[in-house]
Amino acid sequence: MHKFALPLAGACAGAVTGFFGAGGGMVLVPLLGLLTDLEEDAVFPTSLSVILPVCLSSVIVSACRGTLPLHQALPYLAGSTLGGIAAGLWGQRIPVKWLHKLLGILILWGGVRYLCR
Repeated sequence: MHKFALPLAGACAGAVTGFFGAGGGMVLVPLLGLLTDLEEDAVFPTSLSVILPVCLSSVIVSACRGTLPLHQALPYLAGSTLGGIAAGLWGQRIPVKWLHKLLGILILWGGVRYLCR
């Protein structure tokens, strides 16, 4: 593996998250599976640990530019926090094969939804 492969994968995830406000994990999960020797059940948690600073960076940039709609995000914070905790606790019980299929379905659904607007 080339020494720049993983930083480039991280940069791709950061760019996707920065441009679109989400989706870096959709780029990073397959790249981690392709570029590393991580076990399949470690790819999703590793992706989350990489995406956290990416998201924080995007929030900081948006806040510095004055474009962070915090008042619109606040109502979602409690639910998203609880959903994240639930997924972290129970996600390991779901077979990785199913998680891949669910992620693929969500990506396709989101893509079709945006293309049909």
